[in-house]
Amino acid sequence: MAGRSSLRTLRFLSALCVKSPLCFFLSVAPLFLFLNFSPHTNPICPKLFLSAKNSREAILPNKNRASLILSVLTLSLLSLPAAAQDWFKVRTGLGVDKPRIAVTDFAPRADNAKSHAALFTQTVRDDLSFSGVIELVSPSFYPTQVPTEPQQLQKSTWTDPPLNANFVAFGNLTESATEVAIPAWMFDVRSTSNEAVVGQVYRGAPTDAQVRKFAHQFADEIISRLSGGFPGVGSTQIAFISSRTGTKEVWVMDYDGANQHPLTSLHSISLTPRWSPDASRIAFTCFAPANSVVSGQICMYSFDSGKVVSFARYRGTNSSPTWSPDGSEVMFSSSMQGNPALYVSDASGNRPKRLTFSNSGADTSPAWNPKTMQTVVFVSDRGGVPQLYMMNADGTNAQKLDLGDKGYVVDPAWAPNGQLLAFSWRRPSGNYDIYIMDVSSGHILEITRDSGRNERPSWAPDGRHLVFESTRTGTRQIWTMLADGSQPHQLTTQGHNESPNWSSK
Repeated sequence: MAGRSSLRTLRFLSALCVKSPLCFFLSVAPLFLFLNFSPHTNPICPKLFLSAKNSREAILPNKNRASLILSVLTLSLLSLPAAAQDWFKVRTGLGVDKPRIAVTDFAPRADNAKSHAALFTQTVRDDLSFSGVIELVSPSFYPTQVPTEPQQLQKSTWTDPPLNANFVAFGNLTESATEVAIPAWMFDVRSTSNEAVVGQVYRGAPTDAQVRKFAHQFADEIISRLSGGFPGVGSTQIAFISSRTGTKEVWVMDYDGANQHPLTSLHSISLTPRWSPDASRIAFTCFAPANSVVSGQICMYSFDSGKVVSFARYRGTNSSPTWSPDGSEVMFSSSMQGNPALYVSDASGNRPKRLTFSNSGADTSPAWNPKTMQTVVFVSDRGGVPQLYMMNADGTNAQKLDLGDKGYVVDPAWAPNGQLLAFSWRRPSGNYDIYIMDVSSGHILEITRDSGRNERPSWAPDGRHLVFESTRTGTRQIWTMLADGSQPHQLTTQGHNESPNWSSK
């Protein structure tokens, strides 16, 4: 009975949304999740789930640029000519000359400090290696005697080949039953100055978590000093959805995959978590029942209260929240008045205002420009298949972002600089992969290829890293990489994990 009832519901929704495949997808997403269907392969509505088989067209209307952009789409970053890479280097800071830094083993002052000294050293090295803006000198080249205090530093030892270092970081660690103390320094070994570029003493509880936190802070300070003030990401977190407890709940983890733990226990379906700009709250889509009614709603988790807090409920399906850059408003997709459209409300969900009014499609997945605060990119199938549109934050002047190669385009995410846009694109010829567009020029770069489905990108606050979900290992997991597609790191392994979102701090 349940199966026939679900099928009748799917047929009804298919008829209701016949002019809008995205409307149908948004309406039946909860059923697909409960029935363990894969929306992209389900045969119930092939028009929705199969990409268009149109011939390839120019990426941009300007025919003089079309051949260049098509070449960019078919080549990896490493195969691009230097001139074609310039826009990407300028926008991300990747691909430029990197200072070389050596990080010595932090010296334990007693045997009881050995494990935490090793943990601190390795965490700092990992953070710097993944920064994208620093070249870590291999420890295999280090001299036998390394400094643990400033007076022991012999600068000339570190500047000669094969080390050729520009900077050296070192320190020591003392531990008691109640406290760990970590003096840490970084010196410019090519400068005549005897002043440390970075010098800190970290004190706190002698736990793995605290030592890792101190190591992230030290690495972030080094990265900030050596990259012109741009932040490191060692102290940031990633929110995501995991089904490892049996239902889809909101989880968080450190940026490197450590300290994974659930935030919610709604025992239902949670989707699309989005951090507030001050990282104090996470807005997400939930299907928790209220008065025996289950429908898609916007839910809000507060770190201050440690629980899900109230957000206004509305009829229909409400999903895909995003925050205004100042944290005062939330934009989301809702069918409260019929066809799924974009609405904006205050941070508690009150006083919703409708922004989009398409009669032929569904609008969803808004992404608010974090720099200008004036523009929003969203997904709409008003033209037949899901594509990207850009509008003013008040809903006016909606324009399609022209990607002439057809296919499905979803999951828009602005870089912190408000100039680059990451998105998932299923082109007619292949798989879902992640692309980056320089919106002002129209230049596009493909950064994943031939490695499973790659979707739902989210930028780190440094603008140099992305987190995304991928099936490249056979199951849906969370990965990070540099924004040029290099250095992919798998963060999750247990259960199915999806919809990552990187905190702003």
